Amino acid sequence: MHERKRKMFEMADAFVAMPGGIGTLEEIVEQMTWAQLGRHKKPILIANIENFWQPLCALLDHMKALDFIRKDLDFDLLIADRVEDILPMLQKATAAIPESAKKLAAEAADKL
Repeated sequence: MHERKRKMFEMADAFVAMPGGIGTLEEIVEQMTWAQLGRHKKPILIANIENFWQPLCALLDHMKALDFIRKDLDFDLLIADRVEDILPMLQKATAAIPESAKKLAAEAADKL
């Protein structure tokens, strides 16, 4: 599983969580964690189609309000409510990131 995630990370320019199950939730939360730890700056987007991810968004807001997600450990989470908004949001976010920030440092990769 870790090897698959590492390969996915290396090949990805961004991460998108479509409506899905436990595996999708685990994978997107892991990317949020890595972003929070400063391991990458790749865009993370939740496709909140028909408010599927609204409970997760509410939980993240709740965690921020209670300082379980500290401001200095915060990360940008993109939320698209419509499918047609996903690519434009990702293109805009990806364009703003330097190439060097898109790669996982070797020492971080070895820890995966």
